[in-house]
Amino acid sequence: MADVRSLPVPDGLEGERVDAALARLFGLSRSRAADIIASGDVLLDGQEVAKSDRVHGGAWLEVTLPPPPAAPAPVAEPVPGMGILYEDDDIVVVDKPIGVAAHPTTGWTGPTVLGGLLGAGHTIATSGAAERQGIVHRLDANTTGAMVVAKSEIAYSRLKRAFKERRIDKRYQALVQGHPDPFRGTVDAPIDRHPSGDGRFAVVAGGKPSVTHYDTVEAFRAATLLDIDLETGRTHQIRVHMSAIKHPCVGDMAYGADPTLAARLGLKRQWLHAMRLGFEHPTRGDWVQFESPYPEDLAKALEIVASES
Repeated sequence: MADVRSLPVPDGLEGERVDAALARLFGLSRSRAADIIASGDVLLDGQEVAKSDRVHGGAWLEVTLPPPPAAPAPVAEPVPGMGILYEDDDIVVVDKPIGVAAHPTTGWTGPTVLGGLLGAGHTIATSGAAERQGIVHRLDANTTGAMVVAKSEIAYSRLKRAFKERRIDKRYQALVQGHPDPFRGTVDAPIDRHPSGDGRFAVVAGGKPSVTHYDTVEAFRAATLLDIDLETGRTHQIRVHMSAIKHPCVGDMAYGADPTLAARLGLKRQWLHAMRLGFEHPTRGDWVQFESPYPEDLAKALEIVASES
């Protein structure tokens, strides 16, 4: 069912193009916003508009948002390179490789953790939307490391609550460009979709509260290895916060990393790894903790950086 929204244009969008204003207001890509405008589903003070028209603060905006396309169902097929760190009747902890999404999403045609587990014969909780059953948290497709999936319904509900209440120990390591000052610190800055609507995220006023704690593990000549503790779990949070303090993850060209350095290290993605995951077991109640070793590409890049220092 279509979603009809009516609201005044915020003063902060004064003079913006209509497609850019829609993208910022509703978290759309610019191209999707342009399609909605072209279909005649956007009225400004009761009049149809073109995507290049400008909005003015206080003008009345009426938008008919089409229903989002349904996410594809998971394809049950084994995922090469996806290891199992731990499994029992309630949970399975996977060692997620590069190029694997947590679950199917519109536009993603690659392998998924959920599809890989189903393809290997694992039982997964049926709670949650069909395309992400059992998924209680996610890692970016090109971020590797430890990720837990619920197998039982009680594990799903309790782990979802634990993540929501921030009772999970999520530790990452990131190799970032340069040397953060101070060597240990906290980035407390709200995150939301990037105003460009290109799929990235950014630090923006009015975004969702986001807190990242970092500590230096080792400083090299060109980069610094950080231990990172997430207080919140926003999409691309570490990548966005490191870029915001001018120390993007090495290899993360989407967030301002140096392509020359990435090429020298043989990196084709961000140097970011979910090293450790700890939580209260959802049925036993004891604290469990799992660690994932560096994958080959990150280990090799770190070796080169160390040898150059």
